[in-house]
Amino acid sequence: WGPALSRGRWSRSHRSVDRGRLGKGGGSGGRRMTGGGVLVLGGDLSYALILPREVLKERGVKESYRYLCQFLIRLYEKLGQQARFAHDLQLEGERSDICLADNEAYDLMIEGRKMGGNAQRHTREVLFQHGTIPMDVDESRFMPLFLQESGLAHAATLQRLGSTVVYEELAELVREAFSETFDVSVVPDTLRLSEEQRARELLASKYSQQRWNFDAEQNRA
Repeated sequence: WGPALSRGRWSRSHRSVDRGRLGKGGGSGGRRMTGGGVLVLGGDLSYALILPREVLKERGVKESYRYLCQFLIRLYEKLGQQARFAHDLQLEGERSDICLADNEAYDLMIEGRKMGGNAQRHTREVLFQHGTIPMDVDESRFMPLFLQESGLAHAATLQRLGSTVVYEELAELVREAFSETFDVSVVPDTLRLSEEQRARELLASKYSQQRWNFDAEQNRA
């Protein structure tokens, strides 16, 4: 990612983000299809999982987070870090429209600090989960964008935890952790031409448009 703010589908970011500063050295902003709060991007490795609902049909939303995020816990173990769920640490939840200032039961914590963010979208046939593995954060760029407590100063990143892992090495560790956790083989692949075309069409007609990124937020579309 380039420097950007990703806003949750139902986010009320006009209360927490200075939109006038977006694009003026502070990065860009967009609204994602999943819920959750405003998340800082640009110093992270991001992942996305798309699964048939039947794979986790016996698990509810919270239990599906616990199950799928196991590979992240294994990843951090490989990096010499112990990650635990906020629920298991009996941390009291804190509500905020800003992801890193928020605290949900199955957020990952390292040394008492929140480590990135994960979000889901459920349809009748598909479960989609994506999230971030924060490597570092440019506080000077993002702090001026927030109108409320951002959580940036207290969030965990690999850099703050003393890791010197580089992006390519981290990506390979993610693949290893996922394969080992779920006992699967990871096979490299690319989008089909028709999928690439559809992605470009969606970007042009929807995801780059103000009616999706800003107007719909207030209308809860």
